[in-house]
This record gives sequence, C-alpha cells and structure tokens, in this order.
Amino acid sequence: MTDAAPAPLKTLKIDFVSDVVCPWCAVGLGGLTTALETLKGEGVAADIAFQPFELNPQIAPEGENIVEHIGRKYGSTPEQSAQNREMIRARAAEVGFDMRMGPDSRIWNTFDAHRLLHWAHETAPDKQEALKRALFTAHFTDNRNITDAGVLTGAAEAAGLDRTEAAEVLASGRYAQDVRSAEDLWRARGITSVPAVVVEGKYLISGGQPAAAFEQALRQIASEL
Repeated sequence: MTDAAPAPLKTLKIDFVSDVVCPWCAVGLGGLTTALETLKGEGVAADIAFQPFELNPQIAPEGENIVEHIGRKYGSTPEQSAQNREMIRARAAEVGFDMRMGPDSRIWNTFDAHRLLHWAHETAPDKQEALKRALFTAHFTDNRNITDAGVLTGAAEAAGLDRTEAAEVLASGRYAQDVRSAEDLWRARGITSVPAVVVEGKYLISGGQPAAAFEQALRQIASEL
C-alpha cells in the first residue's frame, strides 16, 4: 500500500493579466504553469484567473500586418522584427508552445476573445485556462483571424465548452461591460504592460519570465503567507 500524495498546503490566488495577441503572455503562461508543476511537490498550488488587457483596442476590424504594426508602434525595422520573432519563438519552444509568427501574420482586435474568456470564468472556471491556450494556439500557431466568430467558437469547443452557447455570447454582446470594467480596474491598479502576474492581489511578477524565475518568486510568496 502506497501513501497518498499530500494535499496542497497553500493555494495561491493568481490573476494573470494578459492579451491573446501578446506573445510574451503565451511564453509567461508556459513558464508559470511549469513552475507550478514543480511546486506541487512542495505543497503549493494555484487558482489562476485570466484577466483582460487589450494591447491594441483601437485596431481596425481587418487587423494589421505584424511587421507594419511593430514598425509603427515601436519603430522596429523589418529585420529587427524578424529577429524579435525568432527570439520569442525560441523562448516559446522552451515551454512547449509552437509559435509560428511570420512576416505575413496579423494583429487583431481581441475584445470578443476577452468576452469569451470572461464567460468561461463565469460558467466553467476550470475550463478558462484551456480556452486561453486554445486562443493562443489559434492566433500564434494557426495564424487564424481571432475576430472571426467561427474561430472563436472553435477555440471554445476545443477547450471543452459549448460551441452553441459561445456563439450566443458573441452574437449578444454579453459581458462587454464586465470586460470593460475589468480592464479599467487593472489599469487603475497600475498595470500598463503584460503579462502581469498578480499573486494574492499584492505581489506582481512582470513579463514572460522563465519557469525558474516564477518558481523562485512563488516559493518566496508562499513562505510569507
């Protein structure tokens, strides 16, 4: 007879503030979840809620080419943009995510994606992370148009959510005010860039950190609680 695994001693409340078109958010989520897998053996678990942040709320409905967008927003040359994409691709691969951004990729408006994520948290919180990952995959791996209702409902179905209900959420405009209010709240709390990983409402871990950095920070936080 083997002993049962010990129950987690501490469950950290984590708000993962991020955008679906933020590549460092995909990298950061991979680093965070890898760290949490390691910390399970130390009696640390986490309850993660994904919070909305729009990097480009005013972007046109047809989106924008990624090279043109990065050049306009940050002044990067096409060569610099390509180098940055390769660096992010390598970092994503380290945490098991297939990042396939290329010079023809596009940046999209993400408000409807955030509405679906809010719906998931309200109705099936255990599936919100799966939806977040499905949206990252649709955008970064499959280069799909994540303003398209079919793409969004497909991501919901892939996450184990009801596709028909997801379509109803999108068509109705449901949760629009909830998302706006949440975005305003996190801006009011000083979040200006993502990913922003807020632990227990007061500890901030910024950026797409590697797993070792998340592990060290979360271990320290858990020891203080």
